[in-house]
Amino acid sequence: MHQLKRTLRLRDMVVMGLLFIGPAAPVGLYGTLEASSQGLTPLVYLIATLVMAFTAWSYSVMSSEIPNAGAVYAYASRGLSPAAGFIAGWVILLDYLFIPAVAYLFSGISLNALFPVLPVWFWTLLAVAVTTGLNVIGLQRARKVSLLVVSAEVAVLLMILAGGVWVVWHKGSSVPLMQPITGAQGIHTDLLLSSVSVALLSFLGFDAISSFGEENNGDRRQTGRATLICLFLAGALFVAQTWLASLLSPWSSHWLTEHPEMQGKAYYSIVSQSVAGWLGDLLAIVKAFGAAFSAMIGQAAAGRLLFSLSRDRILPSALSRVSQSNGLPVVSILLAAGVNSLLAVVAALVPEGLSHLVSFVDVGAICGFVFLHLSVTGWMLVKQKKRGLRNILLYGLLPVAGLLMLLPVLFSMHAFALGIAAVWLVIGLFIYGVRRDHQQLFRVL
Repeated sequence: MHQLKRTLRLRDMVVMGLLFIGPAAPVGLYGTLEASSQGLTPLVYLIATLVMAFTAWSYSVMSSEIPNAGAVYAYASRGLSPAAGFIAGWVILLDYLFIPAVAYLFSGISLNALFPVLPVWFWTLLAVAVTTGLNVIGLQRARKVSLLVVSAEVAVLLMILAGGVWVVWHKGSSVPLMQPITGAQGIHTDLLLSSVSVALLSFLGFDAISSFGEENNGDRRQTGRATLICLFLAGALFVAQTWLASLLSPWSSHWLTEHPEMQGKAYYSIVSQSVAGWLGDLLAIVKAFGAAFSAMIGQAAAGRLLFSLSRDRILPSALSRVSQSNGLPVVSILLAAGVNSLLAVVAALVPEGLSHLVSFVDVGAICGFVFLHLSVTGWMLVKQKKRGLRNILLYGLLPVAGLLMLLPVLFSMHAFALGIAAVWLVIGLFIYGVRRDHQQLFRVL
């Protein structure tokens, strides 16, 4: 049996997407973006949300047309060619396998800071063990935990926003209310766009919703609706929390540029100093625990991609087995967990391991999005032969616009990450060639 059970509602999909992204994702990037954009971080996230809307639109189209656990792999296979589909699936594995490792390691580092008696690797492996257990026990429990964790993160953010608004109302803000959008002395387009390319990476994870398309218990459009809802909810939270921080920040963007050591902890410091110290601590705690459960969703998505590749006889058949007890691809999930653990522990022991992991994730995700946009045009206009001005606009111009917005981000990636991605691609092409030759030989015999 190679089919997954249809048990996920619209709310479940939105919650899992939000959990994977992280409602407080901009917290760690705030100081960096505030410095690079010259104090326009809220505007940066507003533009980034609109840019990612093109990708969300393409996901909504293809998840309705081809509800498949392989997501981009399945879309490119049908919309372009089987070979293109494999390449798309293989490169986005860099995202689906590496981003949980990033989250697990971040969780381990954060928990070690809170409880330094135990080392980073212990907390990292504990996070992997707990979340993998939830993933293989069944979706029912995993989605309940997901709702609980997302609710906790959003609740803390809402407390921060409410407290910050009270401070601004009663004590005033450090800058005019609209300055984080309009700029103190105008807007430098080049700096703004460069910052947007970094902010786009905060949204990575909403695309994992499409991996649960086969488990959707609603109509075919439900997965796409969940993707769009998740993106715009995340975007609204990102803009609100960074706008508030910009109004309360005691530091100018110029000061943050001259003090890079403060950029990573700027948001926590602003909350602690301007709103309440205990809220800053609470934010750090929910971020630490939230990262582990964000990794849980990424691990589940990776397991489903491995399952889909195996079901199509590209990877070993054992990965396509579905448990009779819970209807989940347990073997694929366990393999994803093993890879996550290995990557996270190695990165914990290597200098700059976390930053290298992040760069690999970025390359895989952006490459996958490029294939996604191409697949929309290939499937809707070429394969399905949709004609007319409206269809050309929706399935031609919009995907091309989304693709063109992503290319500068891809080309700005670190050369080392691009090199590793190229090696990963060569390995994938070798595996694809070997499996195809074996299949052709089997047909001849």
